[in-house]
Parts: sequence; C-alpha cells; structure tokens
Amino acid sequence: MMKIAASLLSGDFARLGDEALRCARAGADWLHLDVMDGHFVPNLTFGAPVVAALRPLTDLFFDVHLMTLRPQRFLDSFLRAGADMVTMHIEAIEEGELPRALAAIRGADRQAALSLKPGTPAESVFPWLEQLDMVLVMTVEPGFGGQAFMADMLPKIEALRGEIARRGLDVKIEVDGGIGEKTIAAAARAGASVFVAGSAVFSARDMAEAVAGLRKQLTMNN
Repeated sequence: MMKIAASLLSGDFARLGDEALRCARAGADWLHLDVMDGHFVPNLTFGAPVVAALRPLTDLFFDVHLMTLRPQRFLDSFLRAGADMVTMHIEAIEEGELPRALAAIRGADRQAALSLKPGTPAESVFPWLEQLDMVLVMTVEPGFGGQAFMADMLPKIEALRGEIARRGLDVKIEVDGGIGEKTIAAAARAGASVFVAGSAVFSARDMAEAVAGLRKQLTMNN
C-alpha cells in the first residue's frame, strides 16, 4: 500500500507538536523526522528528546531518518524515544558496524532502513536487502527542504525494485526530495511505495487537500 510521509522538516519548528497533529488530521500515514547533525549534512535539526516529546501526541508511524555520521551511536536513544523505523545512511556508517546496527533495530522490534544519497549506486545496499524493511532513495541532496526533484534518480529506484522482486523480498522503497503532484506518479511507476512530502503539504493552503491530491495522483497513475 502506498504511504504518504509528511516531513516535519518543512513544518514550523516553534510549533512541532501542533504540526505533528496537523499531519495526522490531514490524513498523512507517517511522520518523517529528519535528524541532522551538521556534519554528515550542512544543517542541524533536532534529536531524540524532540521525538520523545512528540510520541505521546499521535499514533502516526514515526519514520526517523538519521542524517548523521556514525548513526549507530544514536540508535538506543531514538528507539527509546519511540521511533517505529530508523533509517541510516549507508555512506555514514562503517561496513563492519552495519550488521550490529541493523540487528539492534530489528531486535527492538522496529523496522530498519538504509538510505542512499544521489551519488550512491543502488548496488551498495544489495548485500543488506534481506536485513531491511525499506530503502530510502534521496531524490535531492540531503540537508535542506524545498529542493527540486532529481528525475535522474528514477533508474536507481527501478534497479532497487527489480532486485527486491528478483529475490522475492518484502522491502519498501521510499523517496525523499521534491515530491509533489507533478513528481509522485513517476516515482511510483519506478517502484516507490512511500513518499516523503515536505513543502508540498506544509506550504499548501489546506494540508488535507494537498495530501488528498497526492493520493489522487497515485490512484490515477496506478
């Protein structure tokens, strides 16, 4: 089933609790939480205490995207804070640490994902697919919201979907960056099933209408 993940990065940081509730009322399926450390990406956002403060407010699925160096250092705190899924960047973690990190997430009965920056090939996650619930394909350079969708990432999504299907795995593909009514259908046709929407929903006059508009594009192009 297709999922819309509203990205809190595009919300009002002075009212994060209200913004999380607004996403739930608007019909989003997931809340996408971008954790940036100022090192892996040139921006800072928030940490586990903010996720923990948001957790009692809504039962939305918490999709925590760690844009941090050595993300394994933070797993325990975000798992305790209430993350339902934790996504780590394959570029940010040492290969020897990756099996333990994925096992820690899944051992806590949470979902585990790896993310790829635009310059990282799909094949880099192929060895880990059996241990994943999702792969996140960045369709912009990570670090800031409001960027334009990179259509040249579509073949990467197709390659991932083909390999996942070849192995008979149940692994979702998420896309993050520049997703809106003009781009969501192309990402879905390529094989994505989870769509991170930031500016497209938070900048809309009516968030519920914006979420419904994204779903309509998915239905029309299914």
